[in-house]
Amino acid sequence: MSWNTFGRVLRFTTWGESHGPALGAVVDGCPPRIALSESDIQPFLDARRPGQSRFTTQRQEADLVRILSGVFEGQTTGTPISLMIENTDQRSKDYSEIAQAYRPGHADYAYDAKYGIRDYRGGGRSSARETAARVAAGAIARLIMPEVAITAYVCELGGDEIDREAMNLDEIGNNAFFCPDAAAAQRWEEKVDAARLAGSSLGAIVECVATGVPAGWGAPVYAKLDSDLAAAMMGINAVKGVEIGDGFAAARLSGEENADPMYPAEAGSNQGAPRFGANHAGGTAGGITTGQPVVCRVAFKPTSSILTPVDSITSEGEATQLRTKGRHDPCVGIRGVPVVAAMMALVLADHKLLHRAQVAKR
Repeated sequence: MSWNTFGRVLRFTTWGESHGPALGAVVDGCPPRIALSESDIQPFLDARRPGQSRFTTQRQEADLVRILSGVFEGQTTGTPISLMIENTDQRSKDYSEIAQAYRPGHADYAYDAKYGIRDYRGGGRSSARETAARVAAGAIARLIMPEVAITAYVCELGGDEIDREAMNLDEIGNNAFFCPDAAAAQRWEEKVDAARLAGSSLGAIVECVATGVPAGWGAPVYAKLDSDLAAAMMGINAVKGVEIGDGFAAARLSGEENADPMYPAEAGSNQGAPRFGANHAGGTAGGITTGQPVVCRVAFKPTSSILTPVDSITSEGEATQLRTKGRHDPCVGIRGVPVVAAMMALVLADHKLLHRAQVAKR
């Protein structure tokens, strides 16, 4: 069975391939009477769009979205919303050399082993190009929960971390790396340039923070918000690890160090909601949100498609060396930032609707 759909109440299905005529998403479960037009979606696609700097793939795609259904007179109707993004700058000939060989680290062999057929042009569904559809769907999710603000940024690139003391979220839009540390962004320019010129690539870690999430979203066992969030992030191409809150660092703390102390609410605050002295848990407890910011970090591996020759085999099992031509991100984690934010939005919006369905009067 093939799984191309994510979510419970708010469900989205993505379709299309990297070098097909188009790709897109169908979003089902969106409440009616929400104002929606292409202009609500396009800014998020523009942030993810390729070819905007020398630090990303030079594939030139406008990534213009079209709404094909589910909207009437500028409002959602409650029926499935179909979104389409045309591919206009494919160069399938760049992949002719890998038609009969497998790129190490890529999904080529695994796809062939599963289906007995694979689309070698850019990797088909395994291409990061598929994530454009998720970003479009995520823009709709944001409209379902206007009370929530989501911020994502690169916090580490090629093993070089930002200085947390120097973080300034206003810097995120001032550089090509979605980096909140201006000094780190300058260092990263040299690192990515060096990797690109060497025919190699670098990994990165993206941090995502959602504020304004009320306490109570999620479920205790099989619909934990943090488990759904982890699944959503692990489903992004090239992601190899996810942390919620302190994540793996929590295993190195004592119980008192890891605790999130609680204090009585300040006068006039949110209906007696407690004050917290820390947020090691990343805004969830027992799979349910606490009212604190929801925090996760997502690790992207180095791009598998590189110009450096790597040992591999052909589809006939013969030894070969492979270097992948074409236009590829020297650090796929950079353009992963809008994708991580989109998946955060989709999970949170789904859990808002799940919460409303179970405890509508609260």
